[in-house]
Amino acid sequence: MTTIRQLATLVHGAVVGDADLVIRGARPLLDAQADDVTFLEKKNGAAQLAQSKASAAVVPTDFHADGKVLIQVADPLLAFITIFGFLKGNTTPRTTGIHPRAILDDSACIGDDPTIHANAIVGANTVIGKRCRIHAGVVIGNNCRLGDDVVLFPNAVLYDDTVLGDRVIVHANAVLGADGFGYRFQQGRHVKVPQLGNVVVGDDVEIGAGSAIDRGTFQSTTIGDGTKIDNLVQIAHNCRIGKHNAFAAQVGIAGSCITGNYVFMGGMAGVKDHITIGDGALVGAGSGVIHDVPPGGRMFLYPAHEEREAGRIIACLRRLPSMRKSLLRVLKELNLQEETESDEPPVRKAS
Repeated sequence: MTTIRQLATLVHGAVVGDADLVIRGARPLLDAQADDVTFLEKKNGAAQLAQSKASAAVVPTDFHADGKVLIQVADPLLAFITIFGFLKGNTTPRTTGIHPRAILDDSACIGDDPTIHANAIVGANTVIGKRCRIHAGVVIGNNCRLGDDVVLFPNAVLYDDTVLGDRVIVHANAVLGADGFGYRFQQGRHVKVPQLGNVVVGDDVEIGAGSAIDRGTFQSTTIGDGTKIDNLVQIAHNCRIGKHNAFAAQVGIAGSCITGNYVFMGGMAGVKDHITIGDGALVGAGSGVIHDVPPGGRMFLYPAHEEREAGRIIACLRRLPSMRKSLLRVLKELNLQEETESDEPPVRKAS
């Protein structure tokens, strides 16, 4: 049995209510049942918490609620993650060692305490750090360098010369080091420009499933420490991505772009080639950047505009139907154009 007192001690929280209450599970607000603990990240969810069936909740330090036993902490989400893992237990113990069906070149150097699953391939002169976990179907090319505690999920591919720092996570089917999209149009055909650089990834980087980071033409494509890359993100050749960036799903960054530190890009944002984005900038979801962005800039729409200007554009777009009606009326009154256009969109008739 696990009590609220034990959970509060685990996350260094303060108990409000019955510290001896027994907790049997941890679930989010909408799914929680009696004897469960849930969490509330922000105070404006108080009404949802009141309706929840949970017996207890992890909440911000200055939050109070009637009818629930509370664990007050500075970061409820992080505390709940810890509690959830504790109550769930380690159901999938880690296996260590090198599977007999893994294929390792004789010249590869493998660090202490490895986990290398079946059908993984490690190329010539590659160096893998300590405690790395290489899942089934991973392909690591020649002359690669992996730091300590790297995790490569199934079917991830590292082309030759790829360098990963410590504690890097690469999810399934991501590809690092493929050729950049470089061609010259000569005599009526596309002629490939050899891609002779590599990819260098810093410490504590996470790269999502199906993402692709291309090798540089002559130099390295680089990803700074602490950067987090979501699924299906494309980073083209010669890019230099700063530290602690965060790119949501389907972001596309064309070649030779530079980002500063702490840059955030929402889903499906796109960046034209040879663009520089300053420290702390934000690019909204679906936006298209075609000019450099200054530090701290907040860009929205396609093509991307600064936040205030983007707001004015959106406001104008909302007024376009009424503005059109007014324009047609004025043109008719001035006898410059008959008001023959319908305000309704045309209906396509079946043939």
